[in-house]
Amino acid sequence: MTEEHNENASDPARVPVPGDVDYPLHTEKTIGRYFRDQVAIDPDHEFVVYPDRDLRWTYKGFDERTDNLARGLLAIGLKPGDHLGVWARNIPDWLTFMYATAKIGVVMVTVNPVYKGHEVAYVLKQSDMKALCIIDAYRDVDYIKIIRELVPESLTQERGYLESEEFPCLKHLIYMGPEKHRGFYSVPELVLLGQHVPEEELEKAEAQFDNNDVVMMQYTSGTTGYPKGVMLTHRNIINNGFYIGEGQKLGSDDRITLPVPFFHCFG
Repeated sequence: MTEEHNENASDPARVPVPGDVDYPLHTEKTIGRYFRDQVAIDPDHEFVVYPDRDLRWTYKGFDERTDNLARGLLAIGLKPGDHLGVWARNIPDWLTFMYATAKIGVVMVTVNPVYKGHEVAYVLKQSDMKALCIIDAYRDVDYIKIIRELVPESLTQERGYLESEEFPCLKHLIYMGPEKHRGFYSVPELVLLGQHVPEEELEKAEAQFDNNDVVMMQYTSGTTGYPKGVMLTHRNIINNGFYIGEGQKLGSDDRITLPVPFFHCFG
């Protein structure tokens, strides 16, 4: 460490940056491992509450659901490093997919819920997306109709064996709900599949990546007019989130109302 750095570090006016010698990172764990450790501390503490649908997940309950979904994703052939997109408003399973993918090293690609067909097509192709999870519709955007137009093969090919001429990387379509749609897996089906996958498979997947691997891609507008996929690692997200909480002096008894879209930075 240089003398100049020492002087800056002792300067009370200087804002410390996580990763500095005098301001170390909070953790070097992956999101999945960090979450499991929190579950062990207080498994019955509430983790997520959706008052409008009377849904409450404890740390333990959410951990079990994300484990089963993660194993379900493994069952259909997803593996560490694959890209899975989520195109949805802030429904509970948006969070389930976020943590399930983080647990097995799959990169979650967040898709703006108001995107139109040409924008979704761009992200599907540009991100090398292997699986896409969608809801039925949001505002004036009919997701099912758009996907049928972009991927007409979904109406004739068996789910899990998708071969799209336009999007060769895309192999799986997932509907984020209990309803059945031709060519789509539903979330209950994936969770059920996951219950038949041994725990050892989950542990095997977790051993194939670390906190410096990409866990999420967020598409943001750029000067060229084309959205750019920003790659975020476990290390990025968990430490940034922790220090934001520290800056607001948040503790385990506090609750945060989060109405902003999950698909981008603040969410």
